[in-house]
Amino acid sequence: MSQHRKPRTHSVLTQRAIRVGLLAAGAAGLATAVPAQAVTGTAHSAVALDRTYSRADVLHHKDMKQSMTVRQFGEVHTGTVRNQATALGVGCSVDDHCRSVAISMQIVMMAGEHVHLNAINRGDAINQYCDGCQTLASAYQFVVSTPRPFALSKETKGRLADIHRRLDALTRSTLRATDLKARVDSLAAEVTAVLRDAVAKAPKGPVRPNVTLHRHLDGWPAH
Repeated sequence: MSQHRKPRTHSVLTQRAIRVGLLAAGAAGLATAVPAQAVTGTAHSAVALDRTYSRADVLHHKDMKQSMTVRQFGEVHTGTVRNQATALGVGCSVDDHCRSVAISMQIVMMAGEHVHLNAINRGDAINQYCDGCQTLASAYQFVVSTPRPFALSKETKGRLADIHRRLDALTRSTLRATDLKARVDSLAAEVTAVLRDAVAKAPKGPVRPNVTLHRHLDGWPAH
């Protein structure tokens, strides 16, 4: 029996968002958020919070959630971005299994030569009196840095939407946690490759374009 509690965090997003590449009914779509400053080209401060939360308990034995969000900030001088996946299991037993899966993929695009960035990425699997729970939280944060602002092409958006559809199918699957982790890691590698292909076509500048992946996985049981 185990009990782990962690504080929740809150933030305000000052962006306008549009949905593209929607999945079937009941599934989250690939979201792109573009702040007004990204349109005007004015350097600004960027703030974003993306979170996926799932809860399984004696009344709802399975809860599997996923998200993939693209944040396009344009030219910035400072940025604070947080990505969080939280999977909670409550009150199940070894004879009454529960499964809670939360996967969050956040893609942050920002331009500038001297950007001060505070990037936080967390995956938390929490069991509360739940010997029969399987919880998995996976957080992937992709930071795309370029010297000049650029927009993702239709082809790139289509490739990301295809990965998102496969992520949704994986999240709802019955794979063991270890197999699910490996498969989602493989999709994350595909996202990295797609973004690197995209930045290769970005406007050139004194700073070399770069794609950085932050990855944090947490699970119960651990194996």
